Amino acid sequence: MDVLTGTGLAASAGLNAYVPLLVLGLLDRFTQAVDLGPGSAWLSETWVLVLLAVLLAVEVVADKVPVVDSLNDLLQTFVRPTSGGIVFGSATTAQTAGGGTAADPGALLSSPAWVPVAVGVVVALVVHVTKTVSRPAANTLTAGAAAPVASTVEDVSAVTLSLVAVFLPLLVVVVLAAVAVLLFLLYRRLRRGRRPGPAPGRPRGGAAQRPR
Repeated sequence: MDVLTGTGLAASAGLNAYVPLLVLGLLDRFTQAVDLGPGSAWLSETWVLVLLAVLLAVEVVADKVPVVDSLNDLLQTFVRPTSGGIVFGSATTAQTAGGGTAADPGALLSSPAWVPVAVGVVVALVVHVTKTVSRPAANTLTAGAAAPVASTVEDVSAVTLSLVAVFLPLLVVVVLAAVAVLLFLLYRRLRRGRRPGPAPGRPRGGAAQRPR
């Protein structure tokens, strides 16, 4: 369960660095659904939650403006993978509502604790790179119209992935596949919508007929 929870949270971080951190912090602070334990309890501190909320608001706005979204993605190249490492690492020690059990502290100390963090970094980085590469292409094909639509889908997907990872980790693979398919169909539809139609007086599939 911990691996599925960590994977879902890290993938969410690849889309939006602050969503999974804020979700874990809020659930730990105000509910019994998550118990982060002493190692990650700082995520539920008041100043951390406020800072994450402010950063999330900035990210949500910036990611919906063409050109600014690409610059923001470049700045997030280190932030999102770092967030992915933090949330994946937290998932290995937290008690979650989805059935994940807290790791034995003694066993954790005797094992390479950096492994889950590294896995989270890689998962978030893969998602981040995919997002970073595809967004400029979609913006170019749609004259910037794709930015707010794609960004909204990604934000909703990040929140959904985070909540599913905590409460229903067995569905993480299904949700990841659904998000991938949804984004692929969205970008393909936007690309088709920008394809130029046939020139006036030129029939589809052939050259214009000469007047007799």
